[in-house]
Amino acid sequence: MKTVLLPPYAPTLIESTRAIGYTLESAIADIVDNSVSASASCVNIFFFPVNESYIAVLDDGIGMTATELETAMRYGSQNPNEQREANDLGRFGLGLKTASLSQCRTLTVVSKQGEHIDVRRWDIDHVIEAQDWSLLIIESDNEIDTIPRIEELMGLDSGTLIVWQNLDRLKVGELDFNRSMGKKMDDVRAHLSLVFHRYISGEPGLKRIQIKMNNIPIDPADPFLARRNTQVMADEVMKIEGSIVVVRPYILPHISDLSANEISALGGKEGLRKSQGFYIYRNKRLLICGTWFHMMRQGELSKLARVQVDIPNELDSLWTLDIKKSTAVPPEAVRNNLDSVIERLAERSKRTWVFRGKKETHDSIIHIWERFKGKQGGFYYSINRDHPLVEVFADATPQVKHNVEVLLKAIETGIPLNQLYVDLTYEKQVENEIETTVQEIEIILKGLLEQMSTPRSKAELLDRLAVSDPFINYPQLINRYRVGRNPDGHN
Repeated sequence: MKTVLLPPYAPTLIESTRAIGYTLESAIADIVDNSVSASASCVNIFFFPVNESYIAVLDDGIGMTATELETAMRYGSQNPNEQREANDLGRFGLGLKTASLSQCRTLTVVSKQGEHIDVRRWDIDHVIEAQDWSLLIIESDNEIDTIPRIEELMGLDSGTLIVWQNLDRLKVGELDFNRSMGKKMDDVRAHLSLVFHRYISGEPGLKRIQIKMNNIPIDPADPFLARRNTQVMADEVMKIEGSIVVVRPYILPHISDLSANEISALGGKEGLRKSQGFYIYRNKRLLICGTWFHMMRQGELSKLARVQVDIPNELDSLWTLDIKKSTAVPPEAVRNNLDSVIERLAERSKRTWVFRGKKETHDSIIHIWERFKGKQGGFYYSINRDHPLVEVFADATPQVKHNVEVLLKAIETGIPLNQLYVDLTYEKQVENEIETTVQEIEIILKGLLEQMSTPRSKAELLDRLAVSDPFINYPQLINRYRVGRNPDGHN
């Protein structure tokens, strides 16, 4: 059999991998992962937005030899299926390169061990010119002295300095880069404080690590408020393929028992509802937060429920962890074990949470529109966030959920009340001439059911749809799906 070697064309691939989908905060978190794996006790992130702008990440970890540094700079330097050290937060051997170059065109890595310093650089423009995987070796003292923050690295016994320059992606569309960088820094600080909160707080069994931004320490953001009067339920320990997965459910204190600062740290009153669900940690590093994986609806009565799930890195393949470490899907063995946890958690959350608003619609139907009495004696209308057609976005990406919320608020505030008043007082009866056919309702119903991962979650959804607009008008259709059969009669 004949073969031909087809190595990837460097200029095309290095540009293409920049579009994997990193945000600035997820890219920096990926760099901090390397510092944790290098046993660093302090990581300092520097933002310099003026003139020759740069972002630098400096740690006091064990550093790398020249050979180790070149391996780290190689694309695909690590087999994702190989067993790794327990504290290794990497997987694909791509994070350092793809995360960095998603934000800049020049990546410089300087590593120090004792008196020995090695410097390697990926420069996208140089790769394009060379038309090959041409990694730059920086050796002259003059060149090394021009690297931002090199003096701080020189003062350490060992460590690594990562510098991003030519920040082309960050500058796109920005009229005032200096001002926009301030907002980006706030986002990065909030992200790191949550993702690495267990390392920053020095949880027992973990080496405590201090993370700073421009020399200002980042405080941990504990999503469970474990040091308050949070209810901690019994751990569930699962053994999956010889590895241990630990599940620890929490019930947050009632909102009336939280301070303003605590509510703000939890994302505000709206954030309480949106942040309920599973918090998946890989080696104590947060991967995914605020999702029930379609195993339970994200409702008002469960808004105080949060579940910490600890998984080891040897189960990465089962959780289909992506390169950015931003998505993970629990395997069936884990989902099956979580059913009982969810049932106990939901019941406990309902007992803790007491809804204190006054809703003017008292029937048992789940309406799309809800009517509320305002503080001044008037009334206002709001789209029901608990309606199944809205809840389908509960596990969407943060950007999609944000866009949906913006759209719903725009619809609510854009109701043409004056024109409705004119139409309603007109002598002819107002009718909605837009009709929905049974076929259209069935397409919507099938789409919703396909997003449910278990028979139990499908049954719960059908129960809610049976009393929800507009599905309440189609009981025969709901019943057909309730017995587990499609309209053609097959299971």
